[in-house]
Amino acid sequence: MTASPHVVVIGAGTLGLCTALNLVEQGARVTVLEAQSIASGSSGRSVGVVGSQFTDPFEILLRVHSFRRFRQWEAEGLHFNHIGYLRLARTQAQMELFARSVEMQAEAGLTSRLIRADELRGLVPHINPDGLEGGLFGPDNGYLDPHDMCNFLAGIVRARGGEIRQYRKLLGVGRGPGGYRLETGSDPIDCDVVVNAGGAWAPQVAELFGQRLHIWPERHEAVLIHLDEPLDYTMPMVMDLVNGQGSGLNFRHEKRNELIAEIHKVHSVAPEDPDNYNDQCEEQSKVDLAELLMERVPDLPGARLGRGWAGLYPVTADHRPFVGPIDPSEPTLVTAAGAGGYGIQLAPVIGQIAADWVLRGAPVSVPGSQSLAPSAERNIPGH
Repeated sequence: MTASPHVVVIGAGTLGLCTALNLVEQGARVTVLEAQSIASGSSGRSVGVVGSQFTDPFEILLRVHSFRRFRQWEAEGLHFNHIGYLRLARTQAQMELFARSVEMQAEAGLTSRLIRADELRGLVPHINPDGLEGGLFGPDNGYLDPHDMCNFLAGIVRARGGEIRQYRKLLGVGRGPGGYRLETGSDPIDCDVVVNAGGAWAPQVAELFGQRLHIWPERHEAVLIHLDEPLDYTMPMVMDLVNGQGSGLNFRHEKRNELIAEIHKVHSVAPEDPDNYNDQCEEQSKVDLAELLMERVPDLPGARLGRGWAGLYPVTADHRPFVGPIDPSEPTLVTAAGAGGYGIQLAPVIGQIAADWVLRGAPVSVPGSQSLAPSAERNIPGH
């Protein structure tokens, strides 16, 4: 690899822009190609949650790296809403997992604590604790606006000499001894390395390079919840899902008299076509959400559902992101995609790992991250 390679990053969502930032910081020449506008794909439709309340040590490690970056960016002007994150437990076994998570997070420098069922209303006064054993709470977790995040990152990339070209869809690829020639409908772009951070469109990008990338564009929906009276406390992010078990109901503060909820299980035919899918919330989804909300927070003041929308989770077979080359014999084509619903919170560390692959040929800065490479064992159909 040349000392300062020209790297083209496909996609101006959070993964692409975090990769671009890590590359320009280390001296690479970077061009970001975006088929539409910054944050126009899955990133811009996210509810923006950033949390570390997990039970797997590697998942916690990844978020340690991400939180380090978020703290840096917050000091530089990125707005982060520290409302806290509460993951609910329905069984004693889940509470035991949460107790171990508290220990692992403490060792990693993160803050969390166990909440017993009889303490839940002290944190979320409107919650119905029936059927719950308790929860795992991270007071420093929260959310950010994904458009703000993407434009913040884009500003730094540009300030450091990187280029971001919007409305430049990749149409064709040529290979040569010096790298790649990318056709975009305007002047072709010659580069040494390509990073595919296309999100739900990443399989289409891979196909242009003659590669097969198994990422499933899975539909998810979000809805605003309007309240007749503002709450006299800030609703943390509340999540009813532990390692795939639970209703998937999650909701959080958005404004003083407004919450936002995500619908985890959607009635739709999958996979969705990212170029042609209904980006509005389906009525059945609102009915399902209303039932879950009535069970868990039955007494919210005058709660009614408002505007809803749909976005796509780029999901892999094992629900872990792809970061690295698909084909080891072509190390100059790196994938950074498939983070599912965790793209916002994992973007800083995914960008760090992808930059490692580009500049060092291996993910040297995050222990264990070689396991995220899209190997033949992992890059398989998931449904």
